[in-house]
Formats: sequence, structure tokens, C-alpha cells
Amino acid sequence: MSVKLLYFAALREQVGCAEESLALPEGVGTVAGLRAHLMARGGAWQTSLAATRALRVAVNQVMAQPGTPVKAGDEVAFFPPVTGG
Repeated sequence: MSVKLLYFAALREQVGCAEESLALPEGVGTVAGLRAHLMARGGAWQTSLAATRALRVAVNQVMAQPGTPVKAGDEVAFFPPVTGG
């Protein structure tokens, strides 16, 4: 299963890329599973995507929760929360 991943704002700078296509291993089928899989890369990935970090995730441009399914062809975007004023 391949998905398109997008990284925005400070997260993009921390992991060093704006987007990538990623073939997911069997068993990774949710936003939480994808996040854990990316954290397993270690280094900046582990610290930037850590569960203690406030991040927003969208699947196909719809805000997602940890249990939201991720399937082949999906676009998954990770970005920090945005504040306005």
C-alpha cells in the first residue's frame, strides 16, 4: 500500500522534506499506526512526531483522528496546530 505524505511548517523543516510517497508495511492501517511507523525511523522523525507533540493530521484534506483509517492512494498531511489572532 502506498500513500502520499505531506509535511508542513516547522515539521517540514525538522524532518527535512515536504512530501514523499511511502509504501506501508502490513498492519499499518490507521493514522496512529502510520505515525508510529514514521517515528520508528528514529532521529528527527522520532522527536518531531512523538506522541507528546501537538500535531494535526488530515487524510485526503479532512481532519483525522488517531483511529482514522489510511488506505492505498490516500494523501496524509502532518502539520502543527495553527493559532490566529
